[in-house]
Amino acid sequence: MSEIDQTREMAGSLDHLDGLETAKRGFDRRSFLQRTALTGVAAGSVGTLLSACGSSGSSSASGSSGSSGVFGNTPNYKFVIVNHVTTNPFFTPTQYGAADACKLLGCSYQWTGSESSNVSQMVSALNTAVTSGADGIAVSLIDLHAFNAPVEAALKAGIPVVAYNADAPTNKRLSYIGQNLEKAGELLGERIVASVGSGDVALFIATPGAANLQPRLEGALKAIKASGKPITPHTVATGAAVPAELSTIDAYWVGHPSTKGMYSFDGGSTESLAKVMQKYGLPAKGIKAGGFDLTEETQKLLQEGNIEFTIDQQPYQQGFLPILQLFFWRASGSLSGPAEVDTGLKFINKETVVPYVESKSRYEGTSTEAKVIPLKAGAEA
Repeated sequence: MSEIDQTREMAGSLDHLDGLETAKRGFDRRSFLQRTALTGVAAGSVGTLLSACGSSGSSSASGSSGSSGVFGNTPNYKFVIVNHVTTNPFFTPTQYGAADACKLLGCSYQWTGSESSNVSQMVSALNTAVTSGADGIAVSLIDLHAFNAPVEAALKAGIPVVAYNADAPTNKRLSYIGQNLEKAGELLGERIVASVGSGDVALFIATPGAANLQPRLEGALKAIKASGKPITPHTVATGAAVPAELSTIDAYWVGHPSTKGMYSFDGGSTESLAKVMQKYGLPAKGIKAGGFDLTEETQKLLQEGNIEFTIDQQPYQQGFLPILQLFFWRASGSLSGPAEVDTGLKFINKETVVPYVESKSRYEGTSTEAKVIPLKAGAEA
């Protein structure tokens, strides 16, 4: 069979799988993540489960894929992604991004780390990746110092390491792929000043001190202080688990009804904040609110006007680009690959969230289906 015929046959098979996927109902993203995000889970197993859930992509692919015509006969590189909240729905599109990059390039990846921002568990997963001879590692550097020695050990062993989602200035990782966190916090702080003006403001953060969130909080506090406005911020830790975040925010509002504004610095807290705003009808009472990230629930709640805005940081790219960079580093013999990438800072309101709500996709973790999304008229460039 010719290469063209093989390609056509593969395309037909994928179309069939996609048709089966769209006929399915009740896909539970959080349960899927809970099942797959086990420390040390094999990349092939993740790919199998993705396929079982109807994905036309897989986290592993043959090294003899179409990429060989572009990059040469590359081995089936095996990469490791170390995450701090492996079952959090924010990282559903991140996993899709990694799986899609692997399918494109003919490599595989392993999703591992901690479910609860436990740095020791993450360091252990990183060390295991080094000793097992991973071809490359991507890690969310949520601690400013704990990952320095493991990363240096990886680099000394000839294993490239890139950071994603969170960075540490003193770490010797080769590049960072993610949002400019402090700048994002500063801009959110400016929104707080403009919306609230004066009074008590609650700032909800899942894990204070974590390098993926603390810079945002510090940026917001800096902007509030610089404004000179009589705003009193109150930092509230909500925890890494979404159910706990919801109960914490609910209890805070009940105990502090004079609060003028409530803002969150992570995806889980933002979704929970929007639910509390909806539960007590707070937008109608003039309470201001906003946050970060676009879980499927946050999209709907934002469109309904329960919060004023959320900030998109493109989590799909935070999975796709690390695999791309690690692959290029390997394929080029370390001559190419690592590059600093700011994945963005985009304020989304109830009007601009409409395309997100209407377009179910892997890019936002709201669908398992691989597809091209038609550009909406009037969409922002």
